[in-house]
Amino acid sequence: MLEVSAGPLAETHDLLMFDLDGVVHINGRAIQGVAEHIHRLRTRGAHVAFVTNNASRTPVQVAEAMARAGVPAETTEIVTSAQAAARILVEAHGVGAKVVLLGGEGLKEALLEEGLVPDSDPQGAVAVVSGYGPDVRWKDVMRVAALVRDGLPYVGCNGDLTTPMPYGLAPGHGALAGVIGRFAGVEPVIAGKPERSLMEETVRRVGGQRALMVGDRLDTDIAGAHAIGASSLLVLTGVTQLMELAAATPGRRPMYISPDTSGLFEDHRVPVVCDGLVSLGGWTGRVASGTLCIDGTGSEADWWRVAATAAWSRLDATGVPVDVPATYSPGTPLGGL
Repeated sequence: MLEVSAGPLAETHDLLMFDLDGVVHINGRAIQGVAEHIHRLRTRGAHVAFVTNNASRTPVQVAEAMARAGVPAETTEIVTSAQAAARILVEAHGVGAKVVLLGGEGLKEALLEEGLVPDSDPQGAVAVVSGYGPDVRWKDVMRVAALVRDGLPYVGCNGDLTTPMPYGLAPGHGALAGVIGRFAGVEPVIAGKPERSLMEETVRRVGGQRALMVGDRLDTDIAGAHAIGASSLLVLTGVTQLMELAAATPGRRPMYISPDTSGLFEDHRVPVVCDGLVSLGGWTGRVASGTLCIDGTGSEADWWRVAATAAWSRLDATGVPVDVPATYSPGTPLGGL
């Protein structure tokens, strides 16, 4: 369930880890207020990190894209799944190990940074690593899949089945890793969110003792925070909608919810649950005939907290997700009590 904060999240955490797409920017444009919120965190002396499962771009390229979007960032603040994959490989095989690379420039640079030797020639290689690369060719995928089948250890940068493109969602690197894994009969070691490696690499590189993950995806950002025992803030500026939130199992539930990153500077309260009614800040929710209902008035943030708590209480008690009306408007009454 949701947790009460001991004060504004920006004051109770010294490492703020941000997902990028859906949290910091959308389609290359900064989400309203995010640049100011991040600047405010820096002036307080907080450690700020930007954590991405995208392995195709280098930290310099990511920083340049963020600057164009209106959110300046240092390259040392950017941590990628490619860097996490390189860490896995160097810890397993040592500096100087040769690895077969299937991916883009971001992955190649991350391997070189750790003293590994990326190559396309399998002779003398100790492992295979793959990451999203827009120019990866099918003949290279087939060759790498055969190497994995024949016994080379396989590390994949992330398991994301989709990736956002200007024309909508497209197959992500996880789809490719799944093809290689199924063909070879192995489970790839995944470096990116929600696995521990990328989250731990972020803490190692950026510093801080009390980490908070700020994300928009339950299956990567929030689950990744759970993996290392970090706090998590779900913002509703990205992909998560009410239906996904209502069906979230404990390992994918955020500690805190806010419509946007302004929630970093607020105290977080939790609803009161009594006799099947869930109440907070003027809103009252319950589940009637399996359908989520919310009545009252108040802030949008409290509306989401009531909705999540009512839905999760029902899910935990029955094992069945609540029905969510196909059309709803966050922060307004939903159904009837």
